[in-house]
Amino acid sequence: MLVGLAAFAYSTDTLVINNDQSILLTNRYFYELDAPDNNLTIAQVLNSSKFHRIKQTLPALKFSKSITWIKFILKNNSKEPMVTIGINASVIDEFDLYYTENTNTAPQHLSPDHTQNLAFIDYPLLPGATGTVYLRIRSNAAAIIPVKIYSTSTFLESRNLENITNGVIAGIFIVMTLYNLLLFFIVADNSYLYYVNYIIFLGLSQLLKRGYGTDLFTTDIITLNNYVIPVVRVLLGFSILLFMSTFLQLKQHLKQWYKYYLLLYLLFFVILIVIATGMTAIAYNLITISTTITAISLLIIGAYVYHKSNFKPAKFFLLGWGLFLISLLISVARNKGLIPYSNITANIVIYSSVLELILFSAALAEKINFYRYQKNESQSFALTIARENERLITQQNILLESKVKERTEELIKINKSLSLSIDNLTATQKQLIDNEKMASLGQLTAGVAHEINNPINFVSSNIAPLRLDFDELLILLDKYEDALNNPDQVPFLKALDDYKQKIDLNFIKDEITILLNGIEDGANRTAEIVNSLRTFSSTDEQVLKTADINKSILNNLLILRSTIPYYIEIRPVFDKLEPLNCYPGKINQLIINLVNNSIYAIKSKHHHSDECIMIITRDHPDHISIEVTDTGIGMSEETKQRIFEPFFTTKGIGEGTGLGLSIVFGIIEKHRGSIEVISSPDKGATFKVSIPKSLA
Repeated sequence: MLVGLAAFAYSTDTLVINNDQSILLTNRYFYELDAPDNNLTIAQVLNSSKFHRIKQTLPALKFSKSITWIKFILKNNSKEPMVTIGINASVIDEFDLYYTENTNTAPQHLSPDHTQNLAFIDYPLLPGATGTVYLRIRSNAAAIIPVKIYSTSTFLESRNLENITNGVIAGIFIVMTLYNLLLFFIVADNSYLYYVNYIIFLGLSQLLKRGYGTDLFTTDIITLNNYVIPVVRVLLGFSILLFMSTFLQLKQHLKQWYKYYLLLYLLFFVILIVIATGMTAIAYNLITISTTITAISLLIIGAYVYHKSNFKPAKFFLLGWGLFLISLLISVARNKGLIPYSNITANIVIYSSVLELILFSAALAEKINFYRYQKNESQSFALTIARENERLITQQNILLESKVKERTEELIKINKSLSLSIDNLTATQKQLIDNEKMASLGQLTAGVAHEINNPINFVSSNIAPLRLDFDELLILLDKYEDALNNPDQVPFLKALDDYKQKIDLNFIKDEITILLNGIEDGANRTAEIVNSLRTFSSTDEQVLKTADINKSILNNLLILRSTIPYYIEIRPVFDKLEPLNCYPGKINQLIINLVNNSIYAIKSKHHHSDECIMIITRDHPDHISIEVTDTGIGMSEETKQRIFEPFFTTKGIGEGTGLGLSIVFGIIEKHRGSIEVISSPDKGATFKVSIPKSLA
């Protein structure tokens, strides 16, 4: 301590630069003045008595000290009339140089050209002259600030060597990128794609660190330092995590612990948020912390994977990542002033990165061998299984052939039995449909007999009085004949006159006319009923004919008239329809079945009031429609979904076969039409049938 205090008690040495020489500015040569608030003017700095020496070898900027002033005395012992002062740091926001030629002149100000790669200032100092230099350095990144003083010739040589070195390094990154990209297209393994992504961001990070940001991105040094550089470093962190996740197959190897690996992504997401809010100094510190945590975590994970599963590519990863981690730790320790600054420690990260890329490429190549080994193993295993399967299949084929033969014989017998059953079912179905037709016809028989009986009775009752009238006329004719044969006999004429007055000839004439008209009406009504019944009976016709649909409905209503209770009103509302090409008999059967269903639905109600069945026909451009609407009991949604199923009925036992609406549906299908049912419980029902006009 005493030796250290004694050393700081002495004044700093004058830094002498000779020909072909470069010297690093250490605490042996400079004083430092802190200006955290950036509130000092150059005049205040020149007159300040607070310059002091520091324990660290090199100047440093910390989180709490983003601006510093450095004062040192420089003597030019070279032959050139100027000395170059440069900073080899990547994140310097401001770098200014002030000097005075003598005590009577104002201080001169120099600043670097930020469009160049790095911060260098040519300080005019004649050979043999000595000057006092004031450097002002500002940065949001906490780091060691290596200030170096060059003779002009040495500076040019160092820049040429630096450019060559950077070109070689950039070439290595480009070659590794293209090589692994080619492997990705060959192998189609995402590990190579993520590795290419990692190489790109690692290369960008190193180029930015070496001062090439103004060439690659922007000449705005503030934007470059506050946004571009930290964002690239965050993206480098993401690319590392993505690559390691796929390369080490962490989802398979870590399993339930993989979710904790995802927390590493969260660290870098937080940094992005901090960068976006403009807290650059905090962002750089968080990047250092997150990078250190990620590097250590990945090393531990790699060791765990290799130890647990003997995953060979993890061996190369451990070696490469271990070297990279050591270089990061050395770099952090150098920035914190824990180890000396030198060319090796200054460039150890880039050297280790190149070595790391080589080892990772070897690891990926080993991964290809690992995949090839797995593929060979799987192919060998698959071949063994295939041979075993072939043996088993051969045995099974022998057994199956005998089983198939036996089963084929059984199937032949079953098919014969099924064919017979199908024939029986077809015959039964036809018989049931015929029975349904006969049941419908039988249901109409009583009504038809009643309808025919009325006009026949009317005819029969007119025959007896007509016969009496004709008998009286015949007697009158006989008396006329007697009178004509005996014109001289007065008794015959008198008898003729008396009988003529007795029978009232005019009355007989009128009565005969009335009786004959009554007989004619009865005969016409009977013929009409018989004609309607004949139309209904022709339901099996297979030839299309034109039919008047409105007339067919009226004929069917005539047949059904006797079966319709007195409390049900039939309301036909007909549109004017052209004759329709159809199967008339089947249309009649359709109408009869729909009207019968409506009659049954109304009769099923407990109380009747204003009951009616409305039959509406409508003419449309391409089809006609028949709507049958009743005021019956209606039906539920479940019933509505099943009404067209064969043998489904809501009627009681013995009241229906369940084929009526099934037949209706078949008739509509035969006419290529459609049917729509609208109904709800206690709200009646509407059956809307559409039949196309283009049936041919």
